[in-house]
Amino acid sequence: MKNIINVLGLLVLLTVSTSVAQAALPLTYEGRGLYVSYCLLCHGPDGKGDGPLAKAMKISPADLTTTVRSRSETILIKIITGKGRQTITGRDRHNLLSEAMPEWGDLFSEPEIKGLISYMRFLGRSKHDLMGDPEIGLGLYQKYCKVCHGEEGDGEGIMTELMGISPMDHTNPNETNSLDNEELVKSILDGKGRFMPAWRGILNQSEVEALVSYIRLLSH
Repeated sequence: MKNIINVLGLLVLLTVSTSVAQAALPLTYEGRGLYVSYCLLCHGPDGKGDGPLAKAMKISPADLTTTVRSRSETILIKIITGKGRQTITGRDRHNLLSEAMPEWGDLFSEPEIKGLISYMRFLGRSKHDLMGDPEIGLGLYQKYCKVCHGEEGDGEGIMTELMGISPMDHTNPNETNSLDNEELVKSILDGKGRFMPAWRGILNQSEVEALVSYIRLLSH
């Protein structure tokens, strides 16, 4: 096991010049960043409409964990941007969910809006909470995990052919959702099977929790 970690460490040094900024960031990960900056104050950290600003303004933002689930991407784009007639109500304005909903059409690009929608759907579909900070998890993933699991988490890292291994595809929700947060933490800290090394003593508990949160976003 020590030999595996030594080889991984060498490959990390060889690939360290590849920055996180050059990696193709997961859509849901980018959407989370926008959500935290622009939506959390009203819709709350879990999307349930209980943000601190909502209470102060005495407004009732939508519970995104339920309302987003039943709406198409086309309708959600119209609600977020404020552009286009609502096909459900026939109304020109976008405030289908709340009269206080701002129009974000001039602020967000199309890819950003799709990322935001992806994260909102994650809030309604995920069975597992984000236990750590995925922004920290991204850097750790690129540093320690991508050599096996791939830069995009699809299990196609540089080590797969060198060692003839098939790491978990973290972009596949059927694989990641079957494990709860505690199981993923244990696998990272203590290792699993023949080739998954134990990172205990290299990564601390909060770093592992950040990694788990980033992995959750990879599969959505």
